[in-house]
Amino acid sequence: MTRPLHPQTLAIRGGKSQTEYNEHHQALFLTSSFMFDSAADGAALFAKTKAGYTYSRTANPTVAAFQQRVAALEHAEAAIATATGMAAIQAALLTFLSAGDHLISSQSLFGTTAGLLSGHIARFGIEITFVAQTDLQAWREAVRPNTKMLFLETPSNPLGEVADLAALAQIARDAGALLAVDNCFCSPAIQHPLDFGADLSVQSATKAMDGQGRVLGGVVCGKTDLIQQIALYVNSAGLSLSPFNAWQLLGGLETLSLRVAQQSAHALKLAQWLQTQPQVQKVYYAGLPEHPQADLIAKQQSAGGMVLAFEVAGGQAAAWRVIDAVKLFSKTANFGDVRSTITHPWTTTHGRMSADDKLAAGITDGLLRISAGLEHLDDLIDDLAQALDTLGASNV
Repeated sequence: MTRPLHPQTLAIRGGKSQTEYNEHHQALFLTSSFMFDSAADGAALFAKTKAGYTYSRTANPTVAAFQQRVAALEHAEAAIATATGMAAIQAALLTFLSAGDHLISSQSLFGTTAGLLSGHIARFGIEITFVAQTDLQAWREAVRPNTKMLFLETPSNPLGEVADLAALAQIARDAGALLAVDNCFCSPAIQHPLDFGADLSVQSATKAMDGQGRVLGGVVCGKTDLIQQIALYVNSAGLSLSPFNAWQLLGGLETLSLRVAQQSAHALKLAQWLQTQPQVQKVYYAGLPEHPQADLIAKQQSAGGMVLAFEVAGGQAAAWRVIDAVKLFSKTANFGDVRSTITHPWTTTHGRMSADDKLAAGITDGLLRISAGLEHLDDLIDDLAQALDTLGASNV
C-alpha cells in the first residue's frame, strides 16, 4: 500500500485539476458561468445528477482545487471556501445555529469576531455565553439543554492563550453540540484541530495561507456531511470565494510549511529577545518554554506560530511611540505575511470592543502585536531596539 503523501507535497500537488492543455500550474477559471451541452445537460447539472459546473458562486474548478488541497492539509474529509475569514466564521455559525439555540464562546477572540457574535449573531435570537478560554470547568458549567455549538480560537488573538481541544471536544460531544475552532493563528502547517476531536476548523486564508498580503479568503474544513450543509449556506448567502483569489491562495499554499516554520523560529527569537528588554513588561507567545500551557502546546502544535504580543510601560502613548518609530515593520493589522507587521490591538483589531470587554480579554492599552515575517532576524531586532529606545528610562 502506498503511504500517504507528506503535507509539503500535498501543498504543491494536492487537488490539482488538469485540462486538455496539460498545464503545469493550476488553471485559473475566471468565468462567472459555465455552458451546457444541451437543455437536458443543464437540467442534469442543476439537479446534481451529473457532476460539473454551472455558476461560479456555486462551484468553480479553481476554487474546488483550493478546497481539496486545504482539506488534505487540515486532515479533513472536505472543505468549503469563502470570500473572507469572517465569512467562514459566519457560515460555520449560522448553518447550525437558529433562534433559541445556545452558543458557548471563548471570551478571548479577535475583535471583529467578538463584534460579530455580540452585535449580529445575538440579534437573531441565538443565546451566547462567553467563558474564559482556559477554564474547562467554566465551559462545562455553561452548557445548557439548548447548547448547539462551542466556538473558540486557539491560540487566541493576540495573547496566545491555548485551549485544550480534546477536552473541549468531549464537552461538546457530551452536550450533543459541535466544536468549531478558529485555526488562523497556526494554520494547518502547525495545528490540526480535527485530529483532537473538533468538528469544524475555520480560518482566514488571507493570513498564512496566502502569506503575501495579496488577497482575501476563508475556509471551513470538516466531515463531508457538515461541509455540504455549510456549502448550501455559502451559496445562498453569496459568500463564495472568487476564482482569482483561489488561484492566488493555491500559490500561497505551496510554500506554507516553509514560511510558517521560519516565521515561527523568528517569532520565538523575537519573544525571547523582548523578554530581556527593560521597556517590556510582559511577552505573550505560545512558543515560549515557560508558557503556562507549554505541555498542552507541545501536544497540539508543532511550533509556537508567527504571532506574539508584548506590553510596554506607559500605556497607549508609549505603544504608539514604538509603532511610529519602527522603520522596517509594516504598520498594519494583518498577520501571516512574509513582511513583519506591528499593530496596537487596543485601537485597531479590538478597537470596537468596550474598554471593559478588552480588559476582560486581557487586552491592555500598552499591548503591541507582532507578526514575524521572513526578513533577517538581526534587522528585525535592530528595528525594535531603536523603537523601544524612544521610550527612554522614564517608561521603564
